[in-house]
Amino acid sequence: MDSSSLLLILLFIWGIPSAYFRSKFRKIVYQTDDWKINIKPFFIKELKGLFSNLYPNDNNYTKTRNRYRIYLAVYLLLFIIYITVK
Repeated sequence: MDSSSLLLILLFIWGIPSAYFRSKFRKIVYQTDDWKINIKPFFIKELKGLFSNLYPNDNNYTKTRNRYRIYLAVYLLLFIIYITVK
């Protein structure tokens, strides 16, 4: 198995929990527990919440945002490595 195949498998495995992290983050940003938030194409407030501090006094938001940032950073790093190795 070559390195690009291994990286592709790693990208796929790392991508599995993305729905969980994004759902949890979106529910906090849009302040709803409705499941339909996962399929609606709202991005502006989500991006603002990811790169700024929408709710500075909400510790749950801050922890979830930081975990989601780390998750996305690792995902981006794996993708960049995959593109350069390929």
